[in-house]
Amino acid sequence: MAEEAILGFLQNNEEISDSGEFAVEQNLNHDEVKNVIKSLQGFLYIEAKELKRETLVLTDEGKKYAAEGSPEFHFFSAVPEEGSISKDDLEKKLETSVFKIGSTQAAKKKWVAMGKQVSRKVQHVEDKVKESLLQIQQGLELDQESLNSLKTRKLIASQGWTGYSDVKKGPNYAPKRKIFATDLTRENLQNWKELEFKEYNFNAKGQPLDAGHLHPILKVRKQFKDIFCQMGFEEMPTNNFVESSFWNFDALFQPQQHPARDSHDTFFLKAPSTTRELPEDYVERVKQVHESGGYGSRGYNYEWKREEANKNLLRTHTTAVSSRMLYALAKGPFTPKKYYSIDRVFRNEAVDRTHLAEFHQIEGLICDRGLTLGDLIGVLQEFFRRLGMSQLRFKPAYNPYTEPSMEIFSYHEGLKKWVEIGNSGMFRPEMLQPMGLPEDVRVIAWGLSLERPTMILYGIDNIRDLFGHKVDLDLIKRNPICRIGIESA
Repeated sequence: MAEEAILGFLQNNEEISDSGEFAVEQNLNHDEVKNVIKSLQGFLYIEAKELKRETLVLTDEGKKYAAEGSPEFHFFSAVPEEGSISKDDLEKKLETSVFKIGSTQAAKKKWVAMGKQVSRKVQHVEDKVKESLLQIQQGLELDQESLNSLKTRKLIASQGWTGYSDVKKGPNYAPKRKIFATDLTRENLQNWKELEFKEYNFNAKGQPLDAGHLHPILKVRKQFKDIFCQMGFEEMPTNNFVESSFWNFDALFQPQQHPARDSHDTFFLKAPSTTRELPEDYVERVKQVHESGGYGSRGYNYEWKREEANKNLLRTHTTAVSSRMLYALAKGPFTPKKYYSIDRVFRNEAVDRTHLAEFHQIEGLICDRGLTLGDLIGVLQEFFRRLGMSQLRFKPAYNPYTEPSMEIFSYHEGLKKWVEIGNSGMFRPEMLQPMGLPEDVRVIAWGLSLERPTMILYGIDNIRDLFGHKVDLDLIKRNPICRIGIESA
């Protein structure tokens, strides 16, 4: 209907000067008129210029004042012509909002004398606020002072308006739009001489495909996996998020009074609250080394409790998996192994820009005879060199299950300072010997988070923008390929 009106009007007239006025005259919806003009312009049936202007509309409060009158006028009308009325009585006669706004505006305009008693200063007033609002509703112009006053009181608001002006005939103008055939159907091919086919636009982009996208964490994890595989490591099974306190803490020679085992740091399960199966002979050896020591150690000299070891929890580190793997390795003839894992761990931490209650831990370990701290440093240098980090420093540290222990630092060229990137150490004899591993077997290990390098690589400064329910899906769809700087061997 709008298309017929526009093309028909231009057949007998030179132009449509304003699409808004045209829509009102023709009793058409202006949005429909705009859409038709845009379509006809695309096919060169018409030519048009975009038109933008600001219009004033009444707010909900402004509409109320236009219909009922302003609060100051109601306030003035409630004051008797002769004498005065107490402020309390006047407040009872009017609505709260009318009294509050009306008293302020009426006093400001010097219509009334305010005090404990309220009286008129003038006998007659005009409700110019209502008059001005009605004029705006009718599309009439107001002086700038009146407009500023209404805007200050938030009775009117500016609203953007778009349309078209100078709508004229185009090079392909016709009183009626031609209908082009758009599909190569059997009927269209049989009557192709009588039809006009729509031209193909070979420059048009196709519809975006709905497909799955890899999360940045998955891309970075794949790079780390590739590096471990290049170095001959074997992946450990990490599919158990729930672990017993025994494998998570006790088997690692971590005392039962350690702060990390408190509910403030660890998520304990309510059901099932305890584990049912533990290797009893191994449990007894772990108990003994905790209580009275062994293998060159004095132990912790406390009463080790089985009920503490039986508690189920969400694993706080993937080292719990490492302890299981080393125990399984000790059951048979010893074979040197290189293990790695990358999976989720859970800690009862306050959530902020750099911490979550769940995150991913990267862990690597090598089990062989006669390993030393020098071997650990050499492996770390090779591992991080493949990540593009060739400047490393090591700082002595403390871990319950490694001795010696080292924090790993790398020089960050962007920040121009040394940044901690991981932790490392050699598993203690108190952890390895009760498992049944030979005395000359040593295990070197290191770990770091997956989220921190991912945030650095993708320029993300808040971990909640990377992992969790607040992640922007556009980030997942548009993030680039992960390129970790692997130097040539």
